[in-house]
Formats: sequence, structure tokens, C-alpha cells
Amino acid sequence: MNDRNLDSPDAPRGCPAAHGPAEPARLYGPEAATDPLGIYERLRKEHGPVAPVLLEGDIPAWLVLGYRDSRRVLDNPRQFARDARNWRDWREGRIAENSPLVPMLGWRPDCVSQDGEAHRRLRGAVNDVLQDAAGRGIRRHATHFANKQIDGFAANGRADLVADYADYVPMLVMTRILGLAEAEGRRLVESCAQVLKGGEDAVVHDGVIREIFGELAERRRSEPGSDLATGLLRHHAALDHDEVVHHLRVVLIAAHVTTNLLARVLELVLTDASRLSGLISGQLNISAVVEEAMWNSPPLAVLPGRFAASDVELGGHRIEEGDLLVLGLAPGNLDPEVRPDPGVSVQGNQAHLAFGAGPHECPGQNIGQSMIEIAVDVLLHRLPGLRLAVPADELTTTASTWDSRLDRLPVEFPV
Repeated sequence: MNDRNLDSPDAPRGCPAAHGPAEPARLYGPEAATDPLGIYERLRKEHGPVAPVLLEGDIPAWLVLGYRDSRRVLDNPRQFARDARNWRDWREGRIAENSPLVPMLGWRPDCVSQDGEAHRRLRGAVNDVLQDAAGRGIRRHATHFANKQIDGFAANGRADLVADYADYVPMLVMTRILGLAEAEGRRLVESCAQVLKGGEDAVVHDGVIREIFGELAERRRSEPGSDLATGLLRHHAALDHDEVVHHLRVVLIAAHVTTNLLARVLELVLTDASRLSGLISGQLNISAVVEEAMWNSPPLAVLPGRFAASDVELGGHRIEEGDLLVLGLAPGNLDPEVRPDPGVSVQGNQAHLAFGAGPHECPGQNIGQSMIEIAVDVLLHRLPGLRLAVPADELTTTASTWDSRLDRLPVEFPV
């Protein structure tokens, strides 16, 4: 390990970025936007399974790169808390209110930000309403919005399946389930994208999301419906107004993350003729392609965030009480200790980190997978002859701290 000086009594307490012989890598900025995998692999070589990094505003954090180390963090909330009030930089006032990190890392009155009994109470409510939603029209809504998006470009013979399709289908399905009108759902696509992208507009757009859901919660108190907002308001866990609003927000952000997974699945299908023909002929199940995407291009590349509840050793480094850790889901899935040959098929192996793990594992993952499977199935059946309109090596991605998104997926088809 290069960072043996972590055990020195002279090492600055509470500043992972100060450790090591060189300036830590930034998970934001031009290099991170174009080559995040290169950064992850360089950090793995230099530091091992845990590396010091800088987040937006040069805020120090530890990036967990190792698969087993990520599982240790995710499975042990007593040792690695989700509650940001444990974050030393937050407690001591070093995180500005308008920091783009706040929407992703700051404490909120939702189950994602809580541990222990508070988490169990709120998570139980979310699980219940999502389970109700899953049995009340997810497939019907996904089919409806998939067809509606395709109607918008079917006569053109060309489309961008990111901007015209993947960015919208999961979001429109979930905004309908949440209780919003379609127009509000389309407006929220941009706001969610800005929250994940970071930058100076992240906090503003996060406020837009909360304002829309605040108005929805007020409407549903007097005009209940058969939607997720009403379900949360009526749940026996007795969520207050802020808790309802923030859980609606959590579900919406998860839907936005699903848009990235849908784009990656479509990329896999359209850049491999055997996959495409296998799906069309029925010889290949779409769930196998989704599984491959979750291993190799998880919808969130880096999961925010955990906070050390006490001094602890992780991956050969001393993590100090109050330190921030972010979980590298993409590098964890490619950890050579668990995948020495990334080219070997992962079919049937669901041990990926794409949905997290432990008590905070994504509760809506089955809904997300259903939406993706329907969106792909409808697209292939509506547009026979669908093919990529550019060479596969011309496809590009742009990454933020948290995700790596396909820029465009241009296709053409007979009309």
C-alpha cells in the first residue's frame, strides 16, 4: 500500500484527501467526465481497494473501489452510518448550503438518510406503497408511455433513443404512479438530471422537485387518489408532510437513475447483432441483458454516501470518525478479485452492486427492471429493422461524480 503514512500520528485527522504522496483524484471536472473508469483503475493501483478522493468543492472523501469492501460498508450501518449528521465536514460547517453535494449527501427526513428504528419505520412505508404500486398498473403504464414516446418519432425513420425514449419512459411511468400529471413529469426530467449532474444548479433543481411534491402532497390530503402520494399520506407509519415530500423525491430520483440503465441496455442490444436477433426471435431473455448492464454499466457509478461512526480500518487505510465514504459501484463490479476476467459471462449472477446492498438496498428494483423490459420489448416490436445509425465506437458518454450517462444513441428504421 502506498498510504502507510495513514498510521502516522502526524497525519491530519479527518482529512482523507490530505493522506498519500500526491494530490487525490477529483471525481468531478473534465477528466472525470470523460474517463471515470481510468481514474478508478489508477486509484486502485495506487491505493488498493479504498482511495482518497475529492468531490465537488474539493471536499475530501474516501472512494471504496473493492467489491468486498463495499459490501462490508453497505452491510454494516452501525459502523458506516447513512445519516449525514455523522459527517464531520457537515457538522463543522464546511459544506455550504448551496453546495451541489447537498442534494445527494445532505440529511433529509427520508429513509435513505436514516438508520436504525427511524429507517425501519420509513422504509416499511415505502416498501408497502411500492408493493401496492407494482400490482396496480406498472406494466400497463410502461406499455402506454413506451408507445406514446415511439409515436413521437415513428414516422421519421430516425431517433435518438436517449433523448427521445430512455430519458422519458421510466420517468413518465413513475410520475404517473406518484400522482403527477404527465406535463409535470416531463418538467421533472431536467430537474432530476441536474441534481445528478451536480454543479451550481443542482440545489435549485432539487428545490423545484420538492416544491412540486409539496403541492402534490397538499392536494392529496383533500383529494386522495389511487397513487403513491396518497398511499404515503394514509400509511399507518403516520408520515408527516416533509417525510411524504422527501420520499416522493427519493422514488423520482430512483426513476431517473433507471433511465440511465434503460439507455445502457439499449446500447448493449443495438451494438451486438446476436443480442438483437436473440431478443427478436425469443431465444434471449431481456432480463439477461439487463443483468449484464447492471454488472458492467450500473445506473449509478458511485453511490452516496456513508459516514464512519468511529475510527475503523478499511482496505488498509485508517478511516476516522466522521469521514465520508462513497461507494464505487462501477469499480466494485469490475474488481479483479471477484471478476478476474470481465469478459466471462455473468448470466445468472445477481451479486452485482448496482442496487446497493444491506438495509438500504434499492426497494424499487423490481419495478425498475419491469419498466426496462417492457420498454425494450415494445420498442423492438414497434420498430422492426431498428439499427444503430452510427458506428458503435462513435458512441460517447459523459460522467458526473455519481453516474456515467450515454450521450446519444442514434438509430434508424424503415417507415
